[in-house]
Amino acid sequence: MTDNNSTSGAYVDPGKEFVRDTRYIETRITADGRDGYPTSPGRYRLVAARACPWANRAIIVRRLLGLESVLSMGLCGPTHDERSWTFDLDPGGIDPVLKIPRLQDAYLARDPGYPRGITVPAIVDIPSGAVVTNNYPQITLDLSTEWTAYHREGAPQLYPEHLRDEIDEVADLVFRDVNNGVYRCGFAGSQESYDAAYDRLFARLDWLTERLRDQRFLVGDTITEADVRLFTTLVRFDPVYHGHFKCNRSTLTEMDVLWAYARDLFQTPGFGDTVDFAQIKRHYYVVHRDINPTGIVPKGPDLSGWLTPHGREALGGRPFGDGTPPPAPKPDEVVPTGHSAG
Repeated sequence: MTDNNSTSGAYVDPGKEFVRDTRYIETRITADGRDGYPTSPGRYRLVAARACPWANRAIIVRRLLGLESVLSMGLCGPTHDERSWTFDLDPGGIDPVLKIPRLQDAYLARDPGYPRGITVPAIVDIPSGAVVTNNYPQITLDLSTEWTAYHREGAPQLYPEHLRDEIDEVADLVFRDVNNGVYRCGFAGSQESYDAAYDRLFARLDWLTERLRDQRFLVGDTITEADVRLFTTLVRFDPVYHGHFKCNRSTLTEMDVLWAYARDLFQTPGFGDTVDFAQIKRHYYVVHRDINPTGIVPKGPDLSGWLTPHGREALGGRPFGDGTPPPAPKPDEVVPTGHSAG
């Protein structure tokens, strides 16, 4: 019997280290429309998957900035095959706005010979049905800087101009050693590459521990893009990276500072209410047959600790700066009951 979710052989290159393909569609949606795609309410659709950490960033930023009414969102299911993410959560397996069953269709509408992976997040131009961009680091920055005319009243400054150099520096280190570092452990094709990635990962987590020991957030005294980028890895650490990716020097719950920091963000509107632990576990354990050939999804870990007091308020800081928390999620964007902590 063929397993439609199988991607066996797609991730691990025996004898080699994992190298992420970072060649993305770099077209940008901007206020001035210089690439041919001006910001415009209702024109574009963010396609994401709650399972994916890179897409989770875009979901969080969209929500914090209050862009739900101007940038619609389509959600793919947690599993996919070697061809594409699919809209299997929607009735009939068809995205209700784009009218397609596979995200691949939107990539091929942009480039019929598109040669690389079909990734989320992606922003699709609804009138043409074509992907505009899948450049996930730039997507969230542009949501902060190019869509300002459509931000909600009280939207936070996630990428304030006077802190951008420091945010970029920290985010680069976090990407290299943590966000991508867990994948370099999990998809290592040799003992040597795994050992090197493991050492870099935990050295950086130790560095982050010291940075966050006496300050509430990574840069400045408010939540910024840097915190969003670190959070989506930390929230997946114990459910998948610790065991599935062999990042097992310690669990997140054993790293006191980072555990409290992660809980602080998780309990902040716009963060934890975007996290679907059930989909996260299903994605990693079912799709990555290279390293989990049985496809068995573990029952644990216990997630109730995410809602316990974190004590980080004692460090001061103003999570939203001069802004305000976002309102509750739209009813059709609420994480299903039983898929989150508690």
